[in-house]
Parts: sequence; C-alpha cells; structure tokens
Amino acid sequence: MSDATINSTASAEVTVLPIILAVSFCHMINDIMQSMISSIYPMLKTDYALDFWQIGMLTLAFQCTASLLQPVIGIVTDKKPYPYSLPVGMGSTLVGLFMLAGAHSYSMLVVASCLIGIGSAVFHPESSRVARLASGGRYGFAQATFQVGGNFGQSIGPLLAAFIIVPNGQGSVAWFSIGAIVGILVLAWVARWYQAHMLANKGRKKVLQAHNLSKRTVAVSLSILALLTFSKNAYMASIGSYYTFFVIERFAVGVQQSQIMLFIFLGAVALGTVVGGPIGDRFGSKVVIWFSILGVLPFTLAMPYANLPVTIGLSAIIGFIMASSFPAIVVMAQELVPGRVGMIAGIFFGIAFGIGGIAAAVLGVFADRYGIGFVYTICSFLPMLGLLTVFLPGRTQLRAA
Repeated sequence: MSDATINSTASAEVTVLPIILAVSFCHMINDIMQSMISSIYPMLKTDYALDFWQIGMLTLAFQCTASLLQPVIGIVTDKKPYPYSLPVGMGSTLVGLFMLAGAHSYSMLVVASCLIGIGSAVFHPESSRVARLASGGRYGFAQATFQVGGNFGQSIGPLLAAFIIVPNGQGSVAWFSIGAIVGILVLAWVARWYQAHMLANKGRKKVLQAHNLSKRTVAVSLSILALLTFSKNAYMASIGSYYTFFVIERFAVGVQQSQIMLFIFLGAVALGTVVGGPIGDRFGSKVVIWFSILGVLPFTLAMPYANLPVTIGLSAIIGFIMASSFPAIVVMAQELVPGRVGMIAGIFFGIAFGIGGIAAAVLGVFADRYGIGFVYTICSFLPMLGLLTVFLPGRTQLRAA
C-alpha cells in the first residue's frame, strides 16, 4: 500500500480494515508457531523420553516468558509507543524456531520456547493497541477480528505439525521460518501506519470514553475478569497441552488423527470468535461473557464420559461457545481503565499466557500421578466460575460518562 493511502487513513475515526486484517494475519502466524510447540509434544516426548511434568515445563517456559513481559511492555508503550517493536518481536520468534529445529537437548528446547514466548510478549499488547486504534469505535469487532487470526493459527498449527513435522522430523520446524519472515515484513508495514497515525495525532487531545464507576467497583470488576480469564485459559491449557494424549489413551487413535481432532476444536474456536465480536458490539461484553463461559459448563461436564464421536462433537461446541470470551474480557477491561490500552492488553494477555503455562505444568503433575482422564474430570468444573459475571457492570454503566 502506498504512503498516500497510509497517510489518508492515519486518523482512526473510521475503521481501517486493512490494518486490522494485517495484525490479525500476523496474529495467525504468531499463534501457528505457538500451537506448533504443543502439537509436537507427543513426538518430543518419545524422542527425548520426557515425562508429563517436563512437557508441562515446556509450556510453562513459553507461557511465563510471555506473561511476565507483556504487562511491562504494555506499560512502557502506553507512555511511549515503539511501532517498530512489532517486527523486532517477530524476529525473536524466528530465532526461536531455528533453535527448536536444531535442538539436541531438553535445555535447548526450553530456551527455544522462551524466545518464541518473548516474540509473543512483544506482539500481543502492541498489536492489540493497533487494532483498537484502527477500529473506528468498533472495539468488539476489531478485537475479535484480531483474536480470530490467533485462533485460526492455533487451529491449523496442529494440522501443519501432523502432516509436515511428524513425518519429516524435528528439523522440518525450520520450514516455518518462512512464515515468520512474512510476518516481519507485514508488521514493518503496520509499523509505518502506526507511526503515521502517531504523527497525524501528535498534540491532539485524547478523548477518553469515561464512566462513573468507583475505584472499588473497577478493582472488583478487574479481579473478576482475571478470574474468568483463569477459568477459560486453564481449561484451554488442558486442551492445548493434553487433548492429544487424552484421545490417544482413551480411544487408541493415532497421532495424526489426534491432531485432526485438536484442529476441529481449535477451528470451532476461530469460528466462535468471528461470531462473538459483533454480538459484543451490539449487546455489550457482559452478555458475551455470560454465554461464552457459563454457557459451556454442561458440555465440559459431559466430555470426560463421552464416546469418540460425541467427544469430537462436544469439543467443537465447547470451542465455539468459549471462543468469544477473551476478546469480550479485554474490551471490557479497556473500558474500565480508559487510556491504558497497552497496559490492560499486556496484563490480560499476560494473565492468559501465565495461567495457561502454570495450569499446563500443574495438570502435567496430576496426569503423571492420577492419569490423563482425571485431568479432564477436574477441568470440566472450571466454567462454573462464570457465575461471577453477575457482579460485572453492564453496558449502560460502562458507557455512562
């Protein structure tokens, strides 16, 4: 796109769809790399003779690196944005991929996971800010479109792992560096728009969407949103890290078939995110959170006891319903703390990653001691925390200046 086009859209008074789609596309690339790590766990477990707790520690290394850095990056960039940090972050992911492809020890796998985590830590808060800047006020749509790229990347990552990495070995991970290079180029273009937007709005007084909620109400609401993020991401960690092991053990399916089943779940997540964004813009984030977390409870409770066909169907329903909760949580949190877009995105993406990593490690210990089926039984009750949504402010309260 030409500089003239970039400059003409520098003001985010209207929705700048190409920019939203660009960060969504790069979110897809970023999350392909993320999901690829967990997708090759069965292969790594066999090749390196790993225990389940060591598998969980790999997830912890990636997730906690991302979770600890994301809030820091969000706070720093709220004060002084760094548009070109986006392609630099993807560069860290590129180095991590090469290390993962050439690793010959467990410690190198951990370091590679950390580098990919650093790339995600830089990418998420800044690209979430870009999506909001380009939203033209359609915050739910922009956040959901941004998120659906990541969900789609998570869904196709297992398929790519099943049909490329599993047959060709660990070294074939390096082929995915092509995607990271494409991501660097696209993010460099996004950074130019981001910088142009900053220059066009330099000195312009920011108009913040205020509310009349007390500090105590805001603090309680943010705490509830954090607990709901815990509920969602702890359950997602059980799927992302151990679903393939669960179906292999319970139904004696092959590795490739288990990856296809994981794809079905993650594909449903991507579809649900597309639907959830416009609903949030129309009816408010609280409605979406009610439905997407508490509404999934009957299906999570049933899944540990279902047969193979029903398990596939339930996983798709769970993924579809649960999908839109996180974009709605981020949008509500940003409305609760206006003017701190990067900090809030960094904190909540950080919480999501951290909870996912810690949950994966803890669930790995439980899986070693009590079996993988036990993990899915205890995780099935997590959506009950969705009852806390009743204490969140409604759309009218959030929009009342």
